[in-house]
Amino acid sequence: MDTNALKKFAQSARNLLIAQVTARLDMVLAEGAAARREHPAAIARLEAAASSNRGQVIEQAAYTWFNRFTALRFMDVTGLTNPRVVSPADGATRPEILAEAMAGNLPDRARPEIAEYLNGTRPAHDGQAEAYRLLLIHACNEWHHAMPYMFERADMLDRAEDYTELLIPDDLLSPDSILARLREVMTEDACEDVEIIGWLYQFYISEKKDQVFAGLKKNQKITAENIPAATQLFTPHWIVRYLVENSLGRLWLLNRPGSGLAAKMDYYIAPEEPETDFLRIQRAEDICICDPACGSGHMLTYAFDLLYEIYAEEGHDAAEIPGLILRHNLTGIEIDDRAGALAAFALSMKAAAKLGRRRFLRMEEKPDVVVLQDVRFPPAEMQDVAAVVGKDLFTDELRETLGQFEQAKNFGSLIVPKLRDPIETLRLVAARDFGSDLLLKEVQARVVAVLSMAEALSPKYHVVVANPPYMGGKGMNGKLGDFVKANYPDSKSDLFAVFMERALGLCAKRGLMAMINMQSWMFLSSYEKLRGTLLSNATILSMAHIGERGFDTIGGVVVSTTSFVIKNAHDEGRRGEFIRLVEGDSEREKVLQLREAIQNPNCGWFYRASADDIAKIPSSPIVYWQTERFYELFRTLNGLSQIAKPRQGATTSDNDRFLRSWTEVSCQRIGFGHANRASAAAAAQKWFPYNKGGEFRRWYGNQEFIINFKNDGEEIKEFHEELNKTRPGGRLKNQDHYFSQSVSWSKISTGSFAVRYFPEGFIFDVAGSAVFFESREDFSYFTGLLNSAVVTSVLQALSPTLNFEAEHLSKIPVLPAKNRAAAASHASGIVERIINCSKADWDDYETSWDFTTLPLLSPDHRAGTLEASYANLRAHWQDMTDEMHRLEEENNRIFIDAYGLQDELTPEVPIDEITLTCNPAYRYGVKNTEEDREARLREDTVAEFLHYAVGCMFGRYSLDAPGLILANEGEGIEEYLARVPEPSFAPDRDNVIPVLDADWFVDDIVTRARDFLRVTFGDAKFRENLAFVEAALGKDLRKWFTKDFFDYHVRRYKKRPIYWMFSSPKGSFNALIYMHRYRPDTVSVVLNQYVREFIHKLEVERAQLEKLALDPAATPAQQTKAQKETTTVIKQIAELTEWERDVVYPMAQQKIAIDLDDGVKRNYPLFAGALKPIKGLEAADD
Repeated sequence: MDTNALKKFAQSARNLLIAQVTARLDMVLAEGAAARREHPAAIARLEAAASSNRGQVIEQAAYTWFNRFTALRFMDVTGLTNPRVVSPADGATRPEILAEAMAGNLPDRARPEIAEYLNGTRPAHDGQAEAYRLLLIHACNEWHHAMPYMFERADMLDRAEDYTELLIPDDLLSPDSILARLREVMTEDACEDVEIIGWLYQFYISEKKDQVFAGLKKNQKITAENIPAATQLFTPHWIVRYLVENSLGRLWLLNRPGSGLAAKMDYYIAPEEPETDFLRIQRAEDICICDPACGSGHMLTYAFDLLYEIYAEEGHDAAEIPGLILRHNLTGIEIDDRAGALAAFALSMKAAAKLGRRRFLRMEEKPDVVVLQDVRFPPAEMQDVAAVVGKDLFTDELRETLGQFEQAKNFGSLIVPKLRDPIETLRLVAARDFGSDLLLKEVQARVVAVLSMAEALSPKYHVVVANPPYMGGKGMNGKLGDFVKANYPDSKSDLFAVFMERALGLCAKRGLMAMINMQSWMFLSSYEKLRGTLLSNATILSMAHIGERGFDTIGGVVVSTTSFVIKNAHDEGRRGEFIRLVEGDSEREKVLQLREAIQNPNCGWFYRASADDIAKIPSSPIVYWQTERFYELFRTLNGLSQIAKPRQGATTSDNDRFLRSWTEVSCQRIGFGHANRASAAAAAQKWFPYNKGGEFRRWYGNQEFIINFKNDGEEIKEFHEELNKTRPGGRLKNQDHYFSQSVSWSKISTGSFAVRYFPEGFIFDVAGSAVFFESREDFSYFTGLLNSAVVTSVLQALSPTLNFEAEHLSKIPVLPAKNRAAAASHASGIVERIINCSKADWDDYETSWDFTTLPLLSPDHRAGTLEASYANLRAHWQDMTDEMHRLEEENNRIFIDAYGLQDELTPEVPIDEITLTCNPAYRYGVKNTEEDREARLREDTVAEFLHYAVGCMFGRYSLDAPGLILANEGEGIEEYLARVPEPSFAPDRDNVIPVLDADWFVDDIVTRARDFLRVTFGDAKFRENLAFVEAALGKDLRKWFTKDFFDYHVRRYKKRPIYWMFSSPKGSFNALIYMHRYRPDTVSVVLNQYVREFIHKLEVERAQLEKLALDPAATPAQQTKAQKETTTVIKQIAELTEWERDVVYPMAQQKIAIDLDDGVKRNYPLFAGALKPIKGLEAADD
């Protein structure tokens, strides 16, 4: 089945039908329309409905005809219709029912107007179209008795108040009609299974779903009427089979051990050990199955298939089986009328496929699909209700039950009827006869409706199977949210979890619940109580843990899911069967893995675990994939919090205001190295290092941010005090640990867990939480432990979602002091060496505040040429990576041995997890080839060389002194010369470096870069060195500086550039300045010495080109080239003249002052129009 084609059709069909129904509505309501004379009652009702909610009328008519068209096409293909209603006979083009009518073969009970339209006696613009419209309506009415839920009568002669007929689309016969398109996608192959109807429904409402979720992003709650669109998700067939076979199929096999049903169930997981305490079933007719959120009925239709096999195996007559199944076994509950109708239709088609047309039409049984409806009994009606029910039945429980369904469309199956046994009350109330008392009859009908819904929601089912709605608490409308909080406090975070509770409540004792939902209930702390209840009161029998990419139709990693079967009784010690499919990259791969695991439990992703095992892990995450030794660690060892409590840090609530990248502000304003709050508070500085988590990196690094904590955080504390008056906001947690050395980790990871050593001097963030130890030895030991394979495996159990909270680290099992002494003696030295190596790597790059000089220029690696120097440096980097790799694996070996996990874990570390920036496998990943990675590393190293050169041009760095030179606000050449009196490479004097297409100025950036190359590696081999640079970059030096440098700089400094690019609108003029050297007259320097000077140079160039173009001594080619270049120069002059006049000159007049404390995000926009725009600069800081 081509679901992409179905999706494309369904979405376009919805838009087409809405357009055609809208046109039809306007036509029939027009003054003087024929419909007004022929159907006045229907028009009156239509006008009333349209005036109340025109959009709803159109939407309802559109989906009604969509459902009917798809149903009729399916019935045509499967041979249920005769003649075919929307399909032509073989070899024909017109729908068969129309072709037969044109041949004089009208259907029985057909309206006379059909023949009149066809023979021309009744005037019409298109007689065939009008006749076919009536034939369609006739066919729908004929199928009403067999399937009233799909084909409500739309005949004006029978229901004068119904306006559906009036809104049938006009174009049904053209090659571009909705029916023609329908036939193209609903081919005979596609209609082999009725599940196509469910797919079409999901795709039909998909645009509505997108609209609902777009509203959700704007904090618009999901209303009751939008819940179906927001939560419908058609379940892939393989998941349905797993769920039904391991619930219904398992239950039947327990009751009929000799059954051959298992051979027909490809997704059935046979239990490891015999089961004796199970739900007893005497007959197939006794089995009750419910889908409490049935949608279009996919679960129910496969349950029908399996039940058919059960009945056949029991010896029932094939002609009786479909009726028996519909009468006894299947109940669907739904809040959406459309989905409910499609579910009932799908079950009917299952029956029809087994019975054939004639027997199906004679079958009296109808699918038991209960579509919940809002029913209200005002207090004034209670006397009438009592009269209908009778005083003997009108109990408090009944009264309360009658009031529970006012929000049935909103709360759905989550309603738990107070009346415990509504079936008997329903029977008695329904049997009462109120004669001609229409008022009491109407009340009686509503009471019966409520009792029928209550009966469906009673706990009687042997099997409950569902793909429930997924909706987080933030999306719930107010009434639904309040209802869930009041009735399902342990699962209130999401509707899928609430449905887990409710589904178990619908099960009989020892009944089975089969469900697919989000995996988050297995791990998140918000579901800890739910897990505890399940593990204590129920039993997980099996699970296919799907993870991401289980639904190809919704793509990517939108949802991470798990499917499972739970028994509504606790079996002490029973081990469930778990199949781990999370590694599969596609739905198809997961299907193959599931099939293989069922056939071969030794495949490597088949596990067995009991509730007792899982309960040994704190908070009881459903971590089924660990070994007995692993579970025992949690049972026998104390958590890390007994040694040192992991702690959360600060939450600013306004990062834009209180945080900066350290490179943005004056270096002298940053207080480095303070050992405690008192020392920092006494200092004059405003900014202090801030640990904010960051990317995956182990051992050392991610030291990039600073926080405004002047006067012990005076400003941020005042801000929090004011903020918290209106809503809970920022908090400065654990202040007594600020500035202490720590071991820290990033709260959110995209891969393995990693900790980093932080020396004294840092405040830490909630996303860079930390743990603190008393001694240096403990720091080394626990840094090694936390970065080991042991803790990685532990945290995969405690937080498989890769969101690492302090509470997770608190629970890491820690060996007693006497047991960790030996490991500590071995690990401490290794860890110290690793940290030193990681620190050296971090400090080799400009983004470290401890950066001193470029490694490529270090005497340790420098050779006669740049290429030879790079070769030396690359060899050194490889040695660092190899040594780090060896040490990390030795660290793993120490802790694996200490914890006795030699059979569970290996010490190997993937090369891409050796987190050194100089390691290309970590820096670029391992998806590309080693050759590609080496080429990128060489290119980036050369780019870093040129970037450092620009830093030397501006005086931020010097070849003659280590570290930062000019790094404070307003500093200039005078301050530079005070520190470096005789520089070998002098900085630019006016802080403006032009970046142009040629060397128009003496301080042109390419000219200066070439000078830098000569100074650093000599003049003798300049050409060779330049060739190496350009080969590594893949382009010439000027092209790289003009096209790539600024983007590279912005990317490297994470959209907080310190070198700013003045750039004209079309890029004819570009010049860099260094923001720390900026002064209020800097724009004037750019204007007078560069922009105006450049315009003057262009004027001279223009005159020379014009002269050349007219020079009779020039060749025709030279003249043509000169003419083209003249045109270009004229445009450049016009661009720059306008830019100078409208932007740069007025800005220079303003003499704008900046405060580096305000950061790039606030200062850069002050020069809007003059500076090159930075995409994403305005985005809020995380």
